[in-house]
Amino acid sequence: MMKSSWNLKSGDIVSLAVLLLGAFIVLLPLFVVFFTSFAPPGATPDITMPRNWSLGNYNDAWQRGKFLLAFANSTVVAIAVTAFQLVTSALAGYALARLKFRGRQALLLVVLATLVIPFQLLVIPIFLVLKWGHLINTYGALILPTAVNGFGIFLLRQYFQTIPVELEEAAIIDGANRLQILWRVLLPLARPALVTLFLFTFIAEWNDLFKPLVFTTRPELRTVQLALAEFQEQFTNNWPLMMAAVTIATVPVMALFLIGQRQFIRGIATTGIKN
Repeated sequence: MMKSSWNLKSGDIVSLAVLLLGAFIVLLPLFVVFFTSFAPPGATPDITMPRNWSLGNYNDAWQRGKFLLAFANSTVVAIAVTAFQLVTSALAGYALARLKFRGRQALLLVVLATLVIPFQLLVIPIFLVLKWGHLINTYGALILPTAVNGFGIFLLRQYFQTIPVELEEAAIIDGANRLQILWRVLLPLARPALVTLFLFTFIAEWNDLFKPLVFTTRPELRTVQLALAEFQEQFTNNWPLMMAAVTIATVPVMALFLIGQRQFIRGIATTGIKN
């Protein structure tokens, strides 16, 4: 009895040590960026805390990088794409999970097939379509190419399947139609999956550099990542200033993830588990 108890404690210690080591490896670059951003001009990246802390790098980076407009553009694009994906994924996911129609499985396979196609392979046809629609150098060029996503459809389809069908049958008896069932019954229960999709989509759009770089040339449409790339070219040797700009661009998505992490973990853990 004592031996099994000791083995269990040893296993816990090993697991904790592995987790701490992994956390250290992941967080080490973040600490380097954070500490360097407060260092005086001319300093090099370092893990140690600077002796003289200063917020001057953040003020200079914000002004020189013109991040105010970039933040506004990234926020508009990320919110718009996220809203489109939530709506389209909920509707398509519900149809694939609950509706019985010919070709449903084939359609699901097509949705899954889109997950293995890199976006870069589609850039030329997407560019031609956007040019035909006179959408180049507009917000539409940054929003429409990713307004629908196969991952979101599959995620919500899997989550809807974990919800008992009896709840929908009770709603049908009460006179609810399909849209009312989706809006009033399934979506409130699927909040963890919706939060997960929201975080995935918003963070991906916030960190996207490819679309702004390819589909826009107007300075007024610069996003955070494009502004950060241009900032890096201008201040390559000024590490504290560059690390301050990186921190400015990273803090919003980190804060958003920390706020929704509980629902995010719950959505990932329960998706695909049928009752």
